[in-house]
Amino acid sequence: MDELMGARSISTRPVVTLGGDAVAHVKDTVLDDSAGHVTGFTLTGPGLWSGPMKEGLPWPAVHALGHDAVMIRDRRSLVSAALLTVHQETVRARLLGARLLTEAGTEIGTVLDVVVEGGTAGRVAGFRVAASRRFLPGPTRHRRRVYVPRGESATVAGRTLVLPADAVRHVADDLWGLTALVGGAAPGRRRGWQP
Repeated sequence: MDELMGARSISTRPVVTLGGDAVAHVKDTVLDDSAGHVTGFTLTGPGLWSGPMKEGLPWPAVHALGHDAVMIRDRRSLVSAALLTVHQETVRARLLGARLLTEAGTEIGTVLDVVVEGGTAGRVAGFRVAASRRFLPGPTRHRRRVYVPRGESATVAGRTLVLPADAVRHVADDLWGLTALVGGAAPGRRRGWQP
């Protein structure tokens, strides 16, 4: 499994050709309707004061999503941003702040970020969540921030994301823990309730 990273941390990451030319910066990540895979990126110009570009980067044109840059073969990989987002929405517009529920109707919390797998996979591995008090009992002064695996399937309806109950039996406190959960290396911290 490649490195996991938050979609919010990908924003402002440079888009660089294999020849070393910086052609843009990532503005936002675009996901498919089931929030299962990255389908592309909206872009801003490469300069400090550059605005949004009319071009976007489709996922098939990505050579690799790395920790420091999004690598592409050449600038010809870019397409019309309107075509890229015609049937999909960006992470910021669709999922940030959305309610996260289980199929059994238990509220998990509010989505703070979407965690994607780098490299060539582009798969959504999970979500960073401000956990609800019912999901993770404890002090309410600061809502707990945890990482929840996506599971095998997810349903997105408006501003609500529904996960299978078995996907949330374990949660992680950080990206390393989520990597272990989705990679099958070790179980995360077991929650107090069983669905």
